Parts: sequence; C-alpha cells; structure tokens
Amino acid sequence: MTQLNIQIIPAPVLRQVARPILAVDKRIATLMEDMAETMYKGHGIGLAANQVGSLERIITVDVSEERDGKDVFLMANPEVSWHDPEETFTYNEGCLSIPGHYAKVTRPRRIRLTYLNQAGKKQELEAEDLMSQCIQHEIDHLNGVLFIDHISKLKRDIILKKIDKERKEEDGHVL
Repeated sequence: MTQLNIQIIPAPVLRQVARPILAVDKRIATLMEDMAETMYKGHGIGLAANQVGSLERIITVDVSEERDGKDVFLMANPEVSWHDPEETFTYNEGCLSIPGHYAKVTRPRRIRLTYLNQAGKKQELEAEDLMSQCIQHEIDHLNGVLFIDHISKLKRDIILKKIDKERKEEDGHVL
C-alpha cells in the first residue's frame, strides 16, 4: 500500500464533483486500500478520493476505537437512500484537508446508503451517530462540499482567514 498526498484547502480538486465508478477493478481496489492507509496515517476517521487528488466517487471510513483496519469501510459510489428527517446529530467536525480547524456541524442522525465494496458487490448499510456523520461528511467531499460550508458565514470566514494567515507564515510572507 502507498500513502497518498492529502490535498489541502484551497486545492481546486476539493471543490470539484467526483465522477461515478463504472466498475471496481484492480486499480480502484488498490486506490481504496491506499486511501485507507492515508486516512490512518493522517489520524482521520474518513477520507474521500477528492482529498487525494482523484475525482472518483470513493470514500473510506473507520470510526472504531481500535482503528486497526478490521472495521474499515471501503466504498465506491456511496449514495444515501434514506435519512431520518426528525433526528439530528451534532459533532465537532474536522477535516484532513483543513488541518487544525473544527466546527460543530449538525446532520441527520441516521442514514441508509448503498455502495459498491472493494470486490465490486453492491452493499446496503444503515449508520447512525458518528458513523452517519462521517459518511455524510465524506459524501459531501465527493460533491465538492466542505464541512465549513455547513457553518455560518462568520465562522467560515474566521477559519479561512486563519488558514490564509497560516499559509503566509509557512511561506515566510508575514511582515
């Protein structure tokens, strides 16, 4: 497996819509494994293909305590088929593509989704709480949406200004 480079905001690929996978072949299966390794090395609980520069509808998710790869979900073409409109769940979300920044985001508590697994077989999954939150966050990435798009303009602007300042400091352009 190979660790991939994580794209950091404002990388254009993070705002693009990923295209569906026609078939889960060896290349896609390998990309899924590489994404999982990248997610673990980055200490994340989810990763979307956009975040590693690939515009393909693939996500990896592991919200387990152990984070040993036994509970990882490798998903191609994940699609939410149902969500509970009544119950919500709020989590202080972060993102490997927006390192060091977090904000409370409210999403549906329970979802049902379909996806193709690493073997290309169609699967259905019901998820709730953190698992549901993480899957929705990663599917948002596939649609060019970031978690900061779900918070107020004021909070988003504060985060973006901090990111811009951090980038300038790294580049040595702060006076």
